[in-house]
Amino acid sequence: MSLNLIDRTGAEVLIPEERSREILEAVPEQSIAMRLMRRLPDMSSKTRALPVATSLPKAEFINGDTGLKPTTDMTWDKVTLTAEEIATIVVIPENVLDDSDYDIWASVLPRINEAIGAAFDKAVLFGTDKPASFPAGIVNGATAAGNIVTLDNSQSLYQQLLGEGGLAAKVEADGYVPSAYVGAISMRSKLRGTVDENGLPVFGRAPYRDGMFGRAAYELDGADIYFPNSDVMDDSQALLIGGDWSKAVWAIRKDITTKLLTEAVITDAQGNVLINLAQQDAVALRVVFRAGWALANPVNRVNATAASRYPFAVLKGN
Repeated sequence: MSLNLIDRTGAEVLIPEERSREILEAVPEQSIAMRLMRRLPDMSSKTRALPVATSLPKAEFINGDTGLKPTTDMTWDKVTLTAEEIATIVVIPENVLDDSDYDIWASVLPRINEAIGAAFDKAVLFGTDKPASFPAGIVNGATAAGNIVTLDNSQSLYQQLLGEGGLAAKVEADGYVPSAYVGAISMRSKLRGTVDENGLPVFGRAPYRDGMFGRAAYELDGADIYFPNSDVMDDSQALLIGGDWSKAVWAIRKDITTKLLTEAVITDAQGNVLINLAQQDAVALRVVFRAGWALANPVNRVNATAASRYPFAVLKGN
């Protein structure tokens, strides 16, 4: 059975170009990973190679006026950023579209943005349903590097986060400084419940900040903690993720598409018909977002060992 659809030219009246830009520009506001990572210029092709230093030059004092000056070298490797598709199809009954008193875009677009952002975040943070070209995920990478702190309720939470050998120290020992943290909602009560001998909160609330998910209410050593109000953070895998987010980069492709389908048949992976748009008086909006991310782990003078060096660390539950 062939798939019949209206192409971009035929759908221009129904889906103005401004709508495509609205989807594109709103997605970063719904993604905590995109918000914190460093955004690169839009990709002009599917892949982009990023050079990463693997060795550093050396310099030495010269013995006397005629001493020989040493030579040095520096090497690079590359990480590849690959744009992959995130897509969704929203099916809308025609009688809803015919109701001129109902603002369909006001309802659909935020949910599309939310779904795209959540899919990207889960792939970046946990490797959930990630394409093969994507890195393993920040939690998996931190685990492989040994940058894990397992919550111990018998120990001071402050020391486990900011003390020697704590979460921040794991990142610092690898030559990085945490710039922000992402926490599970359940982590908020742990922060609120940590008090000193006088019963006063140990973790003070940061000054009011307008943020993507509300204000950043807590901070660690000057770095904000963000709490996505969604299912992005899986607290069974990580209570808190912290690190140098500038080492994680992302970019988008320009050829994002939105298409209105009116006569298509939508099937599942086994070929079973889910809905026949023409026969069931419905239309469907298909949105495809292409984005990629990569993690640079350049050599530095604090930790030159690639296997144990990673710009993130994770607090896990006990």
